[in-house]
Amino acid sequence: MLRPALLDHVRGLAAENLPAYVYDLRSLREHSRAIRAALPERVELLYAAKANSDPRLLRVLADHVDGFEVASGGELHHVRALFPDTPIAFGGPGKTTAELAQAVQAGVHRLHIESEHELRVLTTVLGDRGADILLRVNLPLSPGPVALAMGGQAGPFGLYPERLDACLAVIAADRRVRLRGLHVHLASGLDAPAHLDLASDVLDWARGWATDRDAELTEVNIGGGMGVDYARPDQRYDWNAFGSGLHRLLAHHPGLTVRIEPGRSVTVYCGWYVTQVLDLKRSHGQAFAVLRGGTHHLRTPATKQHDQPFRIIPADDWPWPWERPRARQEPVTLVGQLCTPKDVLAHRVPVELLRTGDRIAFAMAGAYAWNISHHDFLMHPAPVFHHLDEVPSLPTP
Repeated sequence: MLRPALLDHVRGLAAENLPAYVYDLRSLREHSRAIRAALPERVELLYAAKANSDPRLLRVLADHVDGFEVASGGELHHVRALFPDTPIAFGGPGKTTAELAQAVQAGVHRLHIESEHELRVLTTVLGDRGADILLRVNLPLSPGPVALAMGGQAGPFGLYPERLDACLAVIAADRRVRLRGLHVHLASGLDAPAHLDLASDVLDWARGWATDRDAELTEVNIGGGMGVDYARPDQRYDWNAFGSGLHRLLAHHPGLTVRIEPGRSVTVYCGWYVTQVLDLKRSHGQAFAVLRGGTHHLRTPATKQHDQPFRIIPADDWPWPWERPRARQEPVTLVGQLCTPKDVLAHRVPVELLRTGDRIAFAMAGAYAWNISHHDFLMHPAPVFHHLDEVPSLPTP
């Protein structure tokens, strides 16, 4: 929802200051507070910084999460500089020796180990320090039809279960390495019922494995993966149902801490990418609106192959003496300024009225948007960033 004060702000932006990212910090604060309130005590909430590492957003989130998850030395440096004492988990495949040493020096809360080799490299950089680790496991559990499968099949993420014993041997030989539990992130794009079913299977497997190996298991990280539906922006992940379900699951696992690492589902709704229609033309019977900016600023629709939801904000000023190009009650394809037919933000979406000079506010641009885009292609100007706070919570007229 584009709140009235945000709408006023967007209307007041000069054309030369477009495209722009507008972040609704109050909305983010309310959403993250509601997520935290929905989760039981024994569930720790880490925000996956890869979704959006904007410092202003991270500062809002810091009041409502138990820490941050990072997946590179660069992210670790960025987050630690902002929050010297906040718990950080360092995950992701392909950690370099330098990154492992950096993590040890930074005193990360948890290191997620992806392979036996990575574990052995870790032991070479520990020095006199210890490290608390989780072993990431690619369990043979099918998450079903999902937007993105991270496990349950052949892939580069985590250890196949048969390699866990070799890791236990390395840990047993080096007291500096402290095994705290397992990390099992298998899929993204799950709704709450499917997520709970998968979490139940993961926790049962983890308990059985720990019993068989006589291993102490105090925590299981089930990752993120909370579904976000770009086709239905008003349909959000049911955090209350998920929290209630986790409460029931934890009753069967006394003494166990569950950790989650959502990213997209936390920040996606607080961001808007605002731009302007530069031209509106027809080709082979179809209407195309050419916008300032494009997928080099907002890569999400090209990456996920969807239509980015948007709102048209009419602009009545028309400085030219000729007729204003327009599309009325017809489908329009919204494209950017790049010299490629793949620069599409929304394909043949019906509009009541769209004119050259009108503004477009693309919703759900608060995660995996600017930070995953190929900014330097064609060397167009970068967008301007706006962070709005204390916006009245009123319905959009």
